[in-house]
Amino acid sequence: MNLSPLRVAVIGVGALGRHHARILNSLENTELVAVADPNEEQGKAVAETCGCEWTHDHRTLFDQVDAVSIVVPTFLHRKIAEDFLSRSIPALIEKPLTAKVEDGAVLVRLAAEHEIPLQVGHIERFNPAFQQVQEWVEGPKYIRAERVSPYAFRSMDIGAVHDLMIHDLELVLALTGEMPSNVSAMGVTLLGGHEDVVQTRLTFPSGCVADVTANRVAPGASRKIQVWSRSGCVSADLHVREVQRFTPGEPMLAGQLPYFLASDRVETIENLKPKVFGHFIQTEEFGGSEMDALTAELESFLDCVRFGKQPHVDGNAALQALKVAELVLQAVDQHEWEGTPDGAVGPQALLQSHLGDSDQAAA
Repeated sequence: MNLSPLRVAVIGVGALGRHHARILNSLENTELVAVADPNEEQGKAVAETCGCEWTHDHRTLFDQVDAVSIVVPTFLHRKIAEDFLSRSIPALIEKPLTAKVEDGAVLVRLAAEHEIPLQVGHIERFNPAFQQVQEWVEGPKYIRAERVSPYAFRSMDIGAVHDLMIHDLELVLALTGEMPSNVSAMGVTLLGGHEDVVQTRLTFPSGCVADVTANRVAPGASRKIQVWSRSGCVSADLHVREVQRFTPGEPMLAGQLPYFLASDRVETIENLKPKVFGHFIQTEEFGGSEMDALTAELESFLDCVRFGKQPHVDGNAALQALKVAELVLQAVDQHEWEGTPDGAVGPQALLQSHLGDSDQAAA
C-alpha cells in the first residue's frame, strides 16, 4: 500500500518532547514538519537536529499538519489540545490527560464530536513486561504497584499523583476493567509545592484490592507491579522488563499440599524445602525485550490516524485514570495524621500552611 507521508509536529520539545521529535523524524511515511516551543534556543536546536522548522507559536501549524504530539506542562494540555482537536487534528497528549477532570472531559468530547483519535501517553501500556502481565493475569484479586524515583526537578507543576502514580492507576484499571468503589490514601509534601509521597488503597466492586505507592523523592528508581489471582501470582519489574509467573504445580492441584505432607510426616522437611519451587509451585519467566516503548506508542498513534483505529489508551481510558487520581488527592487531603495540630497534613494543607506562614512573615 502506497501511503502519503503523515505531516506531524511536536508541541513542546523539552526533556521528553525532543525524543518525540527524534523518533517521529525517523519513522517511515512520516514527515516531521515542525516543532513548536516558546524557548527559541531549545526549539531551534531540536529543529536543526531533525531538519524541520521551528515556531514559537503552535497556532501557526493548523494548516500544515495531519496530527500532533503535545508534550508541554500539564496546565497547558487543555488549551493547546483544544486548539487542534477543535480543528479536527488528531492529537497524542502526554500523560496526564489534563490537570482537572472537567478539562479532560472537554477534550474527550471534542475528539468524539470530530471523530478523530485522541491518544494519551500512558507509555507503560506499551511496555512488553506489562503486556506479558496482561496476558498472564485473569480476574485479579490483589494488586501491588510501586513507582519511585529521585526528585527530577521536572513536571513541577504537578505532584507525585499526576506525575508518577497516574501510570499505575491506569494499569490497575486496565487489569481490573472497573472503577474503584472506595479510595483511601495518605501522603506528604517533602520538598514543597505538591505532594511528593503518596500511598493509596483502591477497593473494587469485584472484591479486588490494589495498593499503589508513588514516591518522587527516593534515593533510587523502581517500577514494579505484582498481581495475585486464583491461578497464581505474576510479578513484574517494569524497569528491567522481567516478569515471573508462579502457578500451582500438578502435586498441589492434586491436593498434595506441602504443609500437610510435612505435618503428617509423609515427607521430611529437608526433602520438601527444595521442592517448593519447581515441583509444588511452577515458575515461568519472561524478559529480554529491547523494544522501545515510546517508538511503539508513537507508531500506534500514527496507525490510528492513518486507519481510523481506536487508540490503545484513548481519551476515555485516560479520563478514568484521571478521575481516580482526583479521588486519591481528595483522600490524601482528608487523611488525619495522629498528633498533628490540624489533623490533616495532605499536600494542599501543607502548602497552604507554608503559604500562610509566608504571608504572616511578609506582613
